[in-house]
Amino acid sequence: MTFHSTNQQDLLFDAARKGDVAYMQQLIDEGVDMNVQNAKGFTPLILASYDEHLEATLLLLKANANPNLQDVTGNTALMGVSFKGYPEIARALIDNGADLNLQNGNGGTALMFATLFGRNNLVKLLLEAGADRNIRDVRGLSAVDLAYQQGNEEAVELFRELGES
Repeated sequence: MTFHSTNQQDLLFDAARKGDVAYMQQLIDEGVDMNVQNAKGFTPLILASYDEHLEATLLLLKANANPNLQDVTGNTALMGVSFKGYPEIARALIDNGADLNLQNGNGGTALMFATLFGRNNLVKLLLEAGADRNIRDVRGLSAVDLAYQQGNEEAVELFRELGES
């Protein structure tokens, strides 16, 4: 039985949300587009990574899902996991070409999200991977500024240790 492609895409979104790797593999084998976006701009990769499904994220990346696609507000999978605090998934995205310095509609970056939400393990990971700490958001604030503003002493120290500029 062949499904209409829109139905297959809907099924892929559901499987990504649930982390259903076996079903996702079946849809991949059937040729469903891994880079499809829904009305909010979410991709299967954004959904799988945001819901902390490492195996599903790895499967999608192996199937050439683009880690740099942005939702309608400009957020990427890396931004989502930096907000949520998932270092293993962040590492997988980075290792598969996620742009560390993409900015969303407010000028925010993954490093800013990690800093703002106190995900200091991710602050360290992103800095070590080469994230630009000097990018400014629409308010003119950098990740360093956010660390000071939030009173996030650990992040401030990470910026210092890892070469604040």
